[in-house]
Amino acid sequence: MSARAYFGTDGIRGQANRHPMTAEVALRVGLAAGKLFRSGGDRRHLVVIGKDTRLSGYTIEPALVAGFASVGMDVRLFGPLPTPGVAMMTRSMRADLGVMISASHNDFADNGIKLFGPDGYKLSDEIELSIEALMDEGLQEGLAEPTELGRVVRNDEAAARYVEIVKGTFPRRLNLNGLRVVIDCANGAAYKVAPTALYELGAEVKEIGVSPNGFNINLECGSTYPKTLTKAVREYRADIGIALDGDADRLLICDERGEVVDGDELMALVALHLRDRGRLSGNGVAVTVMTNYGFHAAMRREGVDVGITQVGDRYVLEELRARGWTLGGEQSGHIIDMGFNRTGDGIASALLTLEALDGRDLSERDAMSKLPQRLVNVRVRDREALGQAQDLGAAVSAAEQQLAGRGRVLVRPSGTEPLVRVMVEAPTAQEAREVCGRLVALVERELG
Repeated sequence: MSARAYFGTDGIRGQANRHPMTAEVALRVGLAAGKLFRSGGDRRHLVVIGKDTRLSGYTIEPALVAGFASVGMDVRLFGPLPTPGVAMMTRSMRADLGVMISASHNDFADNGIKLFGPDGYKLSDEIELSIEALMDEGLQEGLAEPTELGRVVRNDEAAARYVEIVKGTFPRRLNLNGLRVVIDCANGAAYKVAPTALYELGAEVKEIGVSPNGFNINLECGSTYPKTLTKAVREYRADIGIALDGDADRLLICDERGEVVDGDELMALVALHLRDRGRLSGNGVAVTVMTNYGFHAAMRREGVDVGITQVGDRYVLEELRARGWTLGGEQSGHIIDMGFNRTGDGIASALLTLEALDGRDLSERDAMSKLPQRLVNVRVRDREALGQAQDLGAAVSAAEQQLAGRGRVLVRPSGTEPLVRVMVEAPTAQEAREVCGRLVALVERELG
């Protein structure tokens, strides 16, 4: 695969107003993607654009609009809307392209651009490389005639449409009457739609993280900072707490005691629920290498197949499409239910969890037993040298033999930072700490 100049593993992302997250790059994305997706037929072509609540969205959005309109694409602006809402509306409105302006769970200083095709899936590597190639060509070529410029309209109905679709996701409409819920929207894209969906389904809703000011997205709130959620759940004596991230494509949930439940436990819960109701396509779930060993043990016991991918929701999605399955996700709470959407959806995943509980308290969950996990990130000179660290390799093999059938070991380089991640899961926290400590010491000695 050719080297990428702009796109990473999840669109384009970086510090706002610094390359590549500048208005100039956004303009080039609009021009290039517009040219690529406008081709074919004489009909009008449409792109839909949503964003989260970062201040820098006000520089990226108009630059994208200028690019798309300049090549003759009509534009519909949604304003703040979750990433899964943009993917869904791209399909629902028969748009040629969907764009989400967001850096997800990162802090306000970053921003990003995610692109969705007309089928609601994130673009393939090949299409992203084609866009990159066009971005570096002469920008004056292919511009529309003055009479054929794109029309730009703000669409205020997308949020309401998304809420209605999410509410109607399930075969039997959820009834949340009497359920006291705390929802933490991370001062992000779901600050309006998430509380609305829960309230309209009957829940008593306490909203937090719903006062965005351009700077406070993900700031001591949301799924990356669950302390705020757990405190609120205990304070308001709620039955359950739900925390989304900045673009609402992932979530964490806590029970009435404030105990946090991550994506592994949520996937185990909903997988068995869907299996029991004949809705688990292919009787399988796709997860990443980071998924807890307890999940694998539970699925093996229940006769559910598990596919394992490298870290990243796009790889989970590829596995689902290849196997014809519908459910997959990550420990971080990025859960994909292909029966509903083509990307992670925090609100839909929360509702699916509530459906699976069927009135039970989350504290009564019994789908899996998590093994104690120890994860240490070790800063190294060269993360690519991991494969040549012979003493470390021998120690990893020995640790794997020690934990065979009882736990697991994972030592891998970070995909974006000069780090090696050492993860150990064992029947006891003490054994996990001891094994992890030995491996960390070797990483530091050979690679640090």
